[in-house]
Parts: sequence; C-alpha cells; structure tokens
Amino acid sequence: MTPEEIMKVVLFFLTVAGSGWAIWWRIEGKVAENRKDIEKVAETLASHKLHVAEQYVSKAGLRETTDQIMEAISGVKAAVDNMTLRVDRIVENQSNSRTQNRS
Repeated sequence: MTPEEIMKVVLFFLTVAGSGWAIWWRIEGKVAENRKDIEKVAETLASHKLHVAEQYVSKAGLRETTDQIMEAISGVKAAVDNMTLRVDRIVENQSNSRTQNRS
C-alpha cells in the first residue's frame, strides 16, 4: 500500500468514527434532556399525589360520614313521625270535646 492509500483509509476510519461519535453525542444529549423531563414529571406527580391525599376523602371515610348522616336523617324522621302522632291526638281530642259539648 502506498502512503496515499493508507492516508485515505485512515481518513475514512476517522470520518466514520467522528460520525459515530457525533451521533452518540446527540443521542446522549437527548437522553439527558429526557431524564430531566422525567424528573420534573415525577416531582409533579408526587405533588399531585400529596394534594389528592390532603384534599380528598377516602372511600372508608366517605362511607362513615354517609352512615352518620343517614343515622341523623333517621332520627329526624322518627321525630317528625312522633310529632305527627301528637298532632293527630290533639286534633282527635279537640273533635271529641266538641262532640261532647254539643250533646
């Protein structure tokens, strides 16, 4: 091989190696950029999870609260039913006393 051919082969391999290195460098830059984006997404997700945990009620907590509200409504219903019975008795007594006064 002549020195010119050797130089051409060396330049060819240097060109191929340089192109490979340039491609690798760009890929590595994109990977580093994506890692930063992933870290930001992970931080955002963590803060969202914390917000949800602080602001929203669990299923068990909601069930417990619903049960307490339903018990309170049942108590109000019972009180209204008792009031209705008492009003009915008062009305019956008044009608009975009117019929007895007329006789």
